[in-house]
Amino acid sequence: MEVLKENDGGQLTIHNLQPPARRKTPTTALSPEEKENQKRLAEAQRSYGRGKPIPTGLVKDRKLRANLKRLESKYKDAILAAKDAEILLENQQGFLQPENDLEKTYKIRQDEIQKAVGVQQAKKAIELRLDMGPYVAEYTRNGRNLLLAGRKGHIATCEWRAGKPGCELHLNETVRDATWLHNNQYFAVAQKKHTYIYDHAGVEIHCLNQYVEATHLSFLPYHFLLAGIENSGYLRYTDTSTGQIVAQHPTRKGSPTAFAQNPYNAILHVGHQNGTVSLWSPNSTTPLVRIQAHAGPVRSAAVDRSGHYMLSAGQDLRLKLWDIRTFKEIHSYNTFHPASSISISDRGLAAIGTGTSVTIWKDFFTSASNTINHPTKIQSPYLTWHHTQNPTPISRVNFCPYEDILGISHTTGFSSIHVPGSGEPNFDFLEANPYETVKQRQESEVKALLNKLQPETIALDPDFVGKLDVRSAEQRARDKDLDAPKRDELAELRERELKERNRGRGKNSAVRRFLRKKGGKNVIDEKRLRLEALKRERKERVGARVGREKAQLGPALGRFVRRDG
Repeated sequence: MEVLKENDGGQLTIHNLQPPARRKTPTTALSPEEKENQKRLAEAQRSYGRGKPIPTGLVKDRKLRANLKRLESKYKDAILAAKDAEILLENQQGFLQPENDLEKTYKIRQDEIQKAVGVQQAKKAIELRLDMGPYVAEYTRNGRNLLLAGRKGHIATCEWRAGKPGCELHLNETVRDATWLHNNQYFAVAQKKHTYIYDHAGVEIHCLNQYVEATHLSFLPYHFLLAGIENSGYLRYTDTSTGQIVAQHPTRKGSPTAFAQNPYNAILHVGHQNGTVSLWSPNSTTPLVRIQAHAGPVRSAAVDRSGHYMLSAGQDLRLKLWDIRTFKEIHSYNTFHPASSISISDRGLAAIGTGTSVTIWKDFFTSASNTINHPTKIQSPYLTWHHTQNPTPISRVNFCPYEDILGISHTTGFSSIHVPGSGEPNFDFLEANPYETVKQRQESEVKALLNKLQPETIALDPDFVGKLDVRSAEQRARDKDLDAPKRDELAELRERELKERNRGRGKNSAVRRFLRKKGGKNVIDEKRLRLEALKRERKERVGARVGREKAQLGPALGRFVRRDG
């Protein structure tokens, strides 16, 4: 108990003062409910989280720390809500399961799979024999319509599930690529000279004269941008809602060999003849990142749905897996032929077309230990396919959205095969509806135009919107002025080091700098006499030292004695 006592000086002091109680760490075991909540949070973070949480304890500013805690709480609630919403999903994906370790799934043929699936699913495997190949194929975002473009000018569209034909064109000129726009009502075709846009009836509605000899096309659905790269290496972006050219950048790498889009941040990956893959945005006249991917030309590339990993194949018979977050190579595989096309499904299956065959790989982007570590290296493929009667080179492979179907376009036409587990079984009809009506399509088109993102939002980190800009005012002004010369930080550092360096020997000694600065050789004062005496003394001292060292080293090595101070 604390007691007040008066000492000899008349001052009051406190006796028996208790020390402050320390906070004890909990040593009790977690309850089963708390363990279940932690396990649920870990599973939600692994499935729906995007990286590690922000360490708010290291932030000193109280207001910023409170805002970051509030933001992290919102992220936590969002991933838990997404985890709880799994109970509403009606369907689940199903892969081929071998009965024992000796059975291999890649030995199963397509006729065996068609006998095991239902009648309606078996009808989705089609074979089209066409004479104006090689062909390229493209599905719409909802997987309902199919676009076929032959190299010799044959264009055809159809609703492939119902077997309902759309339009058919014979352009009588070279067609290099074709792609759908925001829905099945419009598509763009890269022809011999220019790129044209057609409607669902095959009527030409627009000619893009700026696109001269385009080799690859890609459409950015959330920005309504048609991106095309030409044979000369020019990359152009066109806003299809207004018809205006948004940006055009020269890659300066010659004719491109591969073209892919990152579905997470809308960054375009362009493969070049020298084995590099460059990442482009309409907001930068230079590539954001250059990756030396292969020793030879890059033949194909693809990015997974999460935007974390990239697959690239080159002429050097190598297939490489890259982590785009760190731009480092994870695994490398050998191929018997250069891969002509790569496609990644919504569930993470990768199809690689090499020569006359197609190889489908499973668990390419997931770890076997269910952690956030790098994916493990796969030893054997999931499925294989090749033409048995008339093998023809594969030109493009493309997974159908929301279906376990892989479309394969080749020299003699188009084929589709069953790939169990490749499609997303549960679709969001607000995002893409495979069973949409005409009224729903019109309404979704209006909403997409109202929610259209600006090209300025395309960046490597799309979450930069709403964050603090920590750059200085000079850096922001320099980045805003596009005509300003590029800042070379290394050269500035070297120049600063040279300025700060103060070597006191030779002609740049302190005495000589002072004498040159003062000048006035005819003015004799006390300070000048003292400096000249100091200079003579230093010269005599150096001469004496050089003489001693020469005497010690002899005539052969004496000429290497240093004469500086």
